[in-house]
Amino acid sequence: MDNHSSLSPDSEAGKTNDSRRLLRAFNISLAFVFLLILVFTAQSSFNASMFAVAPHSLKGLPGILTAPLLHGSVKHLAANAVSLLILGTLAGSMYPRATLRALPLLWLGSGAGAWLLGASGSYHLGASGVTHGLMFLVFVLGLLRRDRASIAAAMIAFLFYGGMLLTVLPREPGISWQSHMGGAIAGVVSAFLFRYKDPLPVRPRYSWEDEDETEAAQIEDELELPKPLDVPILWQPTVPPAAQPQPGGNVIPFPRRDVSGTGIDHIEPPPS
Repeated sequence: MDNHSSLSPDSEAGKTNDSRRLLRAFNISLAFVFLLILVFTAQSSFNASMFAVAPHSLKGLPGILTAPLLHGSVKHLAANAVSLLILGTLAGSMYPRATLRALPLLWLGSGAGAWLLGASGSYHLGASGVTHGLMFLVFVLGLLRRDRASIAAAMIAFLFYGGMLLTVLPREPGISWQSHMGGAIAGVVSAFLFRYKDPLPVRPRYSWEDEDETEAAQIEDELELPKPLDVPILWQPTVPPAAQPQPGGNVIPFPRRDVSGTGIDHIEPPPS
């Protein structure tokens, strides 16, 4: 898979890489739809119930692997084919690594949900559980990653197939909500497990962000106190150079103390 973390989405290389991933995901989804059409045309030659999921039956366990390839009618096939084209292309182009790892879980989860929750004696088939898994995968990844492209993909998935949030519950007979539930749970689990498999796209940097940082740096420089050595001297002493203190220090003269009280500073000793 392509590593597009180092490519800006607005650059020519990034746009070319996105187009390639989109086309590749669409081609893979279309090829799978063609496979479903071929299997449907061949269903008249064999008993499809033998390859469907039979809940609570050991004989029905292999159907977990084969049931998503089978469909009960042209309407059933057409609905799932359109969902697979849209959701498969969306998931495969946005999250190629996560989708590749999630698909086995979605496939098995839809069948396991039908086998565990379905009524005994019933048969479950169709790829609707896988489509529900893809929708929940894309939607939850948008909530977890929260980058611009992931949020846009989640909104697109919800716009087209937001009703899948309700079809995981029992609504009408003949609809395998159990496989929908299993696929949805597998999609949510896969989103948490593989949310870091695809690198986040490079966030574009706008000119106004650089301007804001430049202004903030200027304001910080104005408010910062200068270093002591950088402070200019605003006052110079007016003492003449001769009176300025010397490096060795100054001696301050003090008069002798009057020891006799007569005003004489000192008493000379008598001559000998």
